[in-house]
Amino acid sequence: MIRSVIFDLDGTLFDRDSSVRKLIARQYEAFTLALQHIPKAAYIDRFMELDARGYVRKDEVYRKLVEAHLIQGVTAGELFEDFYACYHHCCVPFPGLAEMLRLLKERGIKLAIITNGGHAFQMNTIKALGIEAFFSAILTSEKEGIRKPDPQIFQRAMERLGVGPAETVFVGDHPEVDIMGARQAGLKAVWKRDLFWEAPAQADGVIGHLSELIGILEGIAADRED
Repeated sequence: MIRSVIFDLDGTLFDRDSSVRKLIARQYEAFTLALQHIPKAAYIDRFMELDARGYVRKDEVYRKLVEAHLIQGVTAGELFEDFYACYHHCCVPFPGLAEMLRLLKERGIKLAIITNGGHAFQMNTIKALGIEAFFSAILTSEKEGIRKPDPQIFQRAMERLGVGPAETVFVGDHPEVDIMGARQAGLKAVWKRDLFWEAPAQADGVIGHLSELIGILEGIAADRED
């Protein structure tokens, strides 16, 4: 029986790529005088390339961006501050997010989030998405002092939900950090398909849309009963 589902945040519950592109497009408009020598599309694409899906520090991203495009009239620090000041106004949830979480709660399934990142920043993202109330536990790497794929952070989440690995499924988009990490902690793992990554062989299920998760969970539960 599946009693709990634990989710990754970025790229799983909300569309980080679309959110960041929306933010950087807004930033370009806000600093047009300083950035107009760069085509808007080129500015956005270069930021996305340097950002490497959030795995590069933003201060380093903006330093390289300013140097590469000889940007004057605004500093890397000012662009950096603007990013964090406006990020949560640009969050784009994946379609069906709230409905999927509501259906899981109606079935009595306990929900949690494990996310690598700063605590205040990630909590602001969750609040901006309007989904905080669905979750019984939210663990961030900054507050916990450990990061996925360390099995300890998965174990802590289960302890706070009062469940064990045999009752829990983890859903995430990163093949190693999420899927392999969850499997090493003894959980079943569902991959939220992302064409940027190769499909992980270890996944117990794959979804392209959040609405598909209920069916995958039913299949996993049935397999465990056989």
